Amino acid sequence: MAAKLSVVVPVYNEAATLDEIVRRVQAVDVTKEILIVDDGSSDGSFEISRKLEEEFENVRTWRHDRNRGKGRALRTAFAHATGEFIVIQDADLEYDPADFGTLLKPLAEGRADVVYGSRFLSDHERRELNIWQYLANRCLTLLSNATTHFELTDVLSCYKVFRRDFLQSIVLEEDGFSFEPEVTSKIAKAGLRVCEVGISYRARSYASGKKIRARDGLWAVWCVFKYTCKPLERR
Repeated sequence: MAAKLSVVVPVYNEAATLDEIVRRVQAVDVTKEILIVDDGSSDGSFEISRKLEEEFENVRTWRHDRNRGKGRALRTAFAHATGEFIVIQDADLEYDPADFGTLLKPLAEGRADVVYGSRFLSDHERRELNIWQYLANRCLTLLSNATTHFELTDVLSCYKVFRRDFLQSIVLEEDGFSFEPEVTSKIAKAGLRVCEVGISYRARSYASGKKIRARDGLWAVWCVFKYTCKPLERR
């Protein structure tokens, strides 16, 4: 695929895995840029990102002065993206960049405007979420589907691929993990075609650094209703 891909990597205290995930992304055979936004890390993640920027011509980095949330980090990266497509890549090794080809195929073939990677549709290796994460995901996905009329299985999946012109044309507001229901609602309001494909997944535990908490889930539920009622704002 000749189109350029912008890989946006929000980072908060991921020093243990950041170098490896960037090298995995670099190994994918697609024209790309890698945009790393350090969201106020205190563990040396930013220093690692700067070394990667020095090593690779296609890596660029930014740093927030304090922890502002995943949604804010994504907005920083989106504003600087130059690729035709944008994919979100967490830095924690739960998601495998080898799935980029699967994610990009519906876009390249003109069958979709947005592609979600689902952890629940795949025959690939999958290390399961714990039961509470699974139930929270299922409830939020069902609630989101009821308001958007989509038939998605995994609204909270990190892997989402968008056309850059869409993301840069809308107003995004959520600073935290509620970016997920917000952007899904806005995709629906824009009338875009959404495709979901299966991906591999290796869940990590809270002990090893997982950051989403119960309060994030509660706020995400509120955001489903908030953005269902709120008109789509364009730039």
